[in-house]
Amino acid sequence: MKIDLTDTTASKINKALVKGRRAIGTPAVGMVLTLVIVTDEENAYDALKAANDASREHPSRTLVVIKRVSRSPRDRTKSRLDAEVRVGADAGTGETVVLRLYGDVVNHAQSVVLPLLLPDAPVVVWWPVDAPLDPANDPLGALAQRRVTDTYASEQPVRDLGARADTYTPGDTDLSWTRITPWRSMLAAALDQVTVDVKGVEVEGEEFNPSCELLAMWLADRLDVPVKRSLSSGPGLTAVRMDTNHGPIVLDRADGALATLSIEGQPDRAVALKRRETAELIAEELRRLDPDDTYASALRFGVEKLNVASATDGAPAAGGVPAAVETPVEEAVKAPAKKAAAKRAPAKKAAAK
Repeated sequence: MKIDLTDTTASKINKALVKGRRAIGTPAVGMVLTLVIVTDEENAYDALKAANDASREHPSRTLVVIKRVSRSPRDRTKSRLDAEVRVGADAGTGETVVLRLYGDVVNHAQSVVLPLLLPDAPVVVWWPVDAPLDPANDPLGALAQRRVTDTYASEQPVRDLGARADTYTPGDTDLSWTRITPWRSMLAAALDQVTVDVKGVEVEGEEFNPSCELLAMWLADRLDVPVKRSLSSGPGLTAVRMDTNHGPIVLDRADGALATLSIEGQPDRAVALKRRETAELIAEELRRLDPDDTYASALRFGVEKLNVASATDGAPAAGGVPAAVETPVEEAVKAPAKKAAAKRAPAKKAAAK
């Protein structure tokens, strides 16, 4: 069921939600949280579809905030709030309100969202694109217990990772970190099978891919060993190689779906390591609403290196993507940032894991 409201108020939207629930015969509210999606018109459909799919696991009230900037100077001063209320089959297993803000109200989105939050329920804010560099101090981010960004959608992912580290507040997280959960689990499981000392690690993946940088930072932070960052044509992360005192441990995924785990003295094993859709990533993030200390530690490991990298000028490497960049992790993180500064162009994007 859909209810369209033009030039409305938060009070009228709440009344429409009650009316919609009664019309479909479900007056009781069974949502467990409020998910606020801050996006633009272009990306609203995909973000809402992912949220609806995730609502099967986490029934929630989804508020989609779309800030519409008028081209006419006269219209920019006219405040207006349009809303589309969806309940029942049109809203997954929860409720959805699509809010379109015009004029001065664009700068006060928090005053529109606040009356629509579920009482006594946690709030999660998600920016699919154009996330603020300091999510916790954003007016909408200040309402939330968890703030989800995606540096993969940024034009300069490495620079934004540095900004995330500088402004990190407990409750912040990023989908680039969520994408490497299966990789982290598989690598931890591999090290649990054998008793070895890791001497060094190499992480291979696409250029300008923040998930590769985060995985390298996590490994360097946890293992306290040198980490090399190699470039490949993708898709996404392609391989992790650990040099140990009993031979190499390799997790290689060339096709983005099936990986091969090789451990010295054991037969090779095929493991499922497919690239996940956004709905799966959001569902994972909604499972835990406490601060992610592991993400914070990995992110902060690269702060100094990322800052140095963003301030260093460099020229793009000749001859395309090199087969390997055998440098310590600080140089590995520095290389993509040098190229981003030299190219001054949007980063190459790949599909979500």
